Amino acid sequence: MKKMILLAGFAFLAACQQQPAAQKSEELKLDTDAAKLSYSIGLDVGQSLKTLGADIDKTAFMAAVSDQLDGKAARLSAEVAGQVKQTYFKARAEKQMAEQQAKGAANKAAGEKFLAENAKKPGVTVTASGLQYEVLKQGDGAKPAATDKVKVHYRGTLLDGTEFDSSYARGEPVTFPLNAVIKGWTEGVQLMNVGSKFRFVIPSELAYGDRGAGGRIEPGSTLVFEVELLGIENDDAAKDGAAK
Repeated sequence: MKKMILLAGFAFLAACQQQPAAQKSEELKLDTDAAKLSYSIGLDVGQSLKTLGADIDKTAFMAAVSDQLDGKAARLSAEVAGQVKQTYFKARAEKQMAEQQAKGAANKAAGEKFLAENAKKPGVTVTASGLQYEVLKQGDGAKPAATDKVKVHYRGTLLDGTEFDSSYARGEPVTFPLNAVIKGWTEGVQLMNVGSKFRFVIPSELAYGDRGAGGRIEPGSTLVFEVELLGIENDDAAKDGAAK
């Protein structure tokens, strides 16, 4: 489907190139279904090319489209064209990797500084793995095991305070197996009694490491979570000692 859209878009662009010079884009009339469809497909193609991030030579691009549609011989052989694209995408991937590595190194350095300063604060405990936690509220229920399913409310932020996720904001707690989350959570929540609320500072290696997560958590990020343990869902009611 995507390929069909691109081909249709190229045809549309080629047709535009063949219009008289006097008919400029700002004078284009979209008063027929064909014109509206063509323009809509053109938007998709343009957005795809913009996302690609390549330096597109419009003249060369349109010449290639026109040559193909007119059945003319290509001005570059398939082999040369393939090599050009391969070289571009390889360089692009290497550049992105270098940028990610640089970003990850900077985030790790910032995280190490934050962790060192946070460790000095009263009430902060540092575990052997490097996880830091602070008891905000001490509950009196049972502690979960790594194999338990827990019910929690939580709020996650970056070091600058930017919130990237929150069950509070969504208005409902979440339930999940404790051994199916990041290492910092698996370790930290096991330290909590049901009814407790802890603040965790999780080093990148116990969080999402060099890969990051989505577009909001960059590689090498140290994360801060406030976690409230509401219950142990797979156990008896005696373990579920907090409000649900």
